[in-house]
Formats: sequence, C-alpha cells, structure tokens
Amino acid sequence: MKILVTGAKGMVGTALVNNLKNIRDNKNRTRPGIQVNEIFEYDLDSTEEKLDKYCQEADFVFNLAGVNRPENPEDFMKGNLGFASQLLDTLKKYDNKAPIMLSSSIQATLVGRFGNSEYGRSKKAGEELFFDYGKENNVKVAVYRFPNLMGHSRPQYNSAVSTFCWAVANDEPFTVNDRSTELELLYIDDLVEGMFDLLEGKEQHCEFDGVETIANPYGRYCFVPVTHKITLGEIVDLLQQFKEQPSTLMMPKMPEGSFAKKLFSLYLTYLPTENFKFAMKMNVDNRGSFTELVHTQDCGQVSININKPGITKGQHWHNSKWELFIVVAGHGLIQERNINTGEMVEFEVSGDKIEAIYMIPGWTHNIINLSQTENLVTVMTCNEVFNPERPDTFGEIV
Repeated sequence: MKILVTGAKGMVGTALVNNLKNIRDNKNRTRPGIQVNEIFEYDLDSTEEKLDKYCQEADFVFNLAGVNRPENPEDFMKGNLGFASQLLDTLKKYDNKAPIMLSSSIQATLVGRFGNSEYGRSKKAGEELFFDYGKENNVKVAVYRFPNLMGHSRPQYNSAVSTFCWAVANDEPFTVNDRSTELELLYIDDLVEGMFDLLEGKEQHCEFDGVETIANPYGRYCFVPVTHKITLGEIVDLLQQFKEQPSTLMMPKMPEGSFAKKLFSLYLTYLPTENFKFAMKMNVDNRGSFTELVHTQDCGQVSININKPGITKGQHWHNSKWELFIVVAGHGLIQERNINTGEMVEFEVSGDKIEAIYMIPGWTHNIINLSQTENLVTVMTCNEVFNPERPDTFGEIV
C-alpha cells in the first residue's frame, strides 16, 4: 500500500509518518493487517508536481494539512478549504478512488463557545466538501472531529498542554487563568492507533450531540474512543510532581492507559538536554554504599546496594516490611533466620545467575560479599518507602 500524508511535518503528521515507517520497515509487527510499501510526505515546502504524482499513485490518503493560527481570519477558509479542494481535484483528475481521511475539529460543531469560530466554519466547510466528494465519486471518506490534541508541538502556539510542559520543564513562567477549566484531550499515540484501526477497516463511527461524541456504528463521523477529560489545575499539579521527581524520587501513580502516564512521557520531551541526567544521593561508608533510586506512592521503593569485598550488611529484621534482594554483579551469600523458631536458610547468589530472594518479615537477614576483590551489587525493592520516624528495622545478627 502506498500512503499519502498531507501536513506530514505537523505534530500529527510527524507521529503518523514515523509509525507508518515502523510498519513499513517491519519494526512494528503488532498490525499484521497493514502493509505499507511507500509513504508520500506532503507539506508546505512540497511542490505541486509532487502532489500530482502522489495523488496519482496513492492507495490511501491522510489529509492532515490545515491552518490553525493564520495572521488573518479569512485565511482559515483559504488554507483549510482551499487545499482540500486542490487535493480532491487532483485525485479526481487521475480517477483515484483511494479512501481518504480528513482531520477536522470539534470546533466544526459550531455550538457553544465555538458558535462564532472562523476556524470551525472552515473545518465544517471542509467536512461537507469531503462528504460530497465521497458520495459523488463512490469513495470511502472518514471524517474525524478531533478534540484538543496532546503531543509534542511548538509551545506558546495552539496547545496549552505543550506550553505548560515546556514552561515547567524549562523553569519558564506560565499562567493558568482558571484551574477548573476542563479539557478533553486526545493523546498522539492513541490518535495514531486510531488511524491504524482505520487502515484495517476497524474505525469507530459516531454522531454528535453538541460537542459530545455519541458512538453510533452507522454514524456519519469517525472518532478515536480513548480521550481524557481533565482540568487545567490537575494538569499543572501533575507537572509539578514530575518536575520534583529527581529530588523527591517519588513517581506519581501512572497506571496503564492513564492520563498521568501519557503526560509524563510528553513532559520528558520538553526537558533541556542538560536535565536528561540528575545526581542520586549515595549513602557511602567504609562498607560500600546504598542509594535509593525510585519511590512510588503504592509499591514502596527501589534501591541499589553495594557491598565492598568481604563486607557483610544487613543484620536486622522487620515486623511487616519485606524486601526483595536481586544480586546483579558479584558473588555473595544471603542468610535469613526466623527470630522466633531459629530456623535458618542460606542462598548463594551471583550476578552470573540473577535470582530474586525475599527478605521475610520476622526473619533477621544479611548479605555477605564472598569476594575479596570485587564489589557485590544488589538491586533491592521494598514494599514501603523508608520512614525514619517509623523505620520498622531492628538490629539482630543472623
């Protein structure tokens, strides 16, 4: 399949093209129903000759091109409707009946705060142009009215989320006029997956009740079902937590599919390169070192422990706290003894055969470096973040 993407250098176009290339180059094998042989990338710097060639050969068209911040309001219609007409006319010239997708906007509903939107009117006109084209030429047309999009884009332009991410990551000032303002956001990865669904003929259809999307298998429009409704206040609060993470080590809850997980990924793309790296606090003494790596709100912490050659660490037990020791380098011995029964177990451990050993509540334990020349390096997880006011740690030799 040869795929034409217009607006290929925009936020959506860049992400879509990158992921289409992954399928073309067999790097992404999760979509066996999509075969990509060639990708035609069309943008503002492309020639009309290229558009002519692409429209002659394309098997599928994603029309993502559009104007959203012109200097003059009348340029909305020229930029959005004008190019759409040129694209469709060129496809008709070659009698190319390739399916075509149109990127429209929720502003095309022209209701509520969008009632006087020049941008919305231009998008609405583009929709009708495409629907008429599909009906007159027996071509499959998929029109998507996207809500606010969330992906890496130019800050201080047309995305509040991008602006906030950039400002927080770069210590720049920003203003939130009303923390209670709610946005409906579509994350770029979810949008791309929706476009893959379309290529596989599995797109979802809908109608609109005002600005609300109502799923309908016979609906005129198409939609990506995974969006997030969240307030500006919630967004900036999460971003502040992300910014503080290198010093607090605390990772906010980010379950699979959550808005927080997607926002953190987006926030990282705005970090200045010098902040890709940050120092960790190493607790160092003559026995080695202990460094906390990550704290979590509900799963405790992860740390790295280094025993110098011949050194024993630990020699303590816990009431309820449990740990998991994973030796990743060196050669050592872990000992545990039940403080009530005296039962004892030993585990010889090595970075050559990585294993995980539980430190059981009520069992005093240690870890011994058996080497006289090499450090023993252990990843340690614990079910709670260390609290110096309630350490639940009691010294006792194994």
